[in-house]
Amino acid sequence: MFTKITIKTDERGLLFHRGSYAKMLAPGTYRFAPWSQYTVTAMQVTKPFAVEGKELALFLHDERLTQHLDVVRVADHEVALHYVDGQFSKLLKPGVYAFWNVLQRHSFVKADIRNPEIPPEVDRALLPQLVPHVQSYEIESFEAGFLFYNHVLQRQLLPGKYDFWRGPTAVLAKTVDLRQQQMDLLGQEMMTEDKVALRLNFVCQYKVANPIHALDMKSFDEQLHIQLQLALREYVGSLKLDDLLRRKQEVASFVLSRLREKSGEFGVSFLGAGVKDIILPGDMKEILNTVLLAEKKAQANLIMRREETASTRSLLNTAKLMDENATLFRLKELEFLEKICDKIGSISLTGGGDLLERLNMVIGDRK
Repeated sequence: MFTKITIKTDERGLLFHRGSYAKMLAPGTYRFAPWSQYTVTAMQVTKPFAVEGKELALFLHDERLTQHLDVVRVADHEVALHYVDGQFSKLLKPGVYAFWNVLQRHSFVKADIRNPEIPPEVDRALLPQLVPHVQSYEIESFEAGFLFYNHVLQRQLLPGKYDFWRGPTAVLAKTVDLRQQQMDLLGQEMMTEDKVALRLNFVCQYKVANPIHALDMKSFDEQLHIQLQLALREYVGSLKLDDLLRRKQEVASFVLSRLREKSGEFGVSFLGAGVKDIILPGDMKEILNTVLLAEKKAQANLIMRREETASTRSLLNTAKLMDENATLFRLKELEFLEKICDKIGSISLTGGGDLLERLNMVIGDRK
């Protein structure tokens, strides 16, 4: 009794004799005697060529078989993009792969991951499918980017998106913000020359002009913060409290001049600065309020005395003029009489005599 084996159109057969590969069988029907010790493994040509428990190298010496296979070798420093009939299938890691070329057309795009940047021939639309093998960095329009391979600076990156293979080379992109920025010092405790402790709220605007300098510094923002603190302490510590309050507007100019001396070192352009608040301790605030109140009262008293003196001097001059000029004195009497009449609704006079004579008697004789 012979054993009959049929190989279908979408299959190829692998003939083994006593467990060793003999040859490939094309589609058709084959009969084997039971004592021949032949076995056949049917392979689907739409699936990758792989025989369980057997190395691929055992089959590649068969030239007839290899004519039906597309074999790709991916080195340790490479990856390969596998396309089936022009459509992306999967990414191949280092190793040797074989695919049947009977019903499908296979193509491969290799990439050397020792150069991490993904080459232009790789379609960027595939990257979402390659997430485990790819890392990406985006540089915004207001940023400067710097590319590092294994912690060594390679080049500056312009705004845009950059994609890299994950491989033996460690890739890192650092960014520096080029927009105008603001640094705030809030509640900084300082002491004046006369040992008065106070707190300052200060603000400074700056812009990074040379980003590579900013990148070379560890804790760049913290170092800027310290420079601003030192400049403020230098100025405040050189003045007494009264002088500081009187020259408050000069603080910004002094601090800016000190910071601009460091512009080249930090790669920063300092644009402006200013004091937002000077906060005094409670007891010092009460003392200053008392002094201010006393000063204002003294100013008010001085003004009142000055006005009283001027008024008295004016009255004296008027009296001298009226004493020397009877007509002027009479006009003054009539002026006061007019004011009296404005305040009185009616005047009743008794007795005889002319009206003007009666009024003169009311006013009184000049003497």
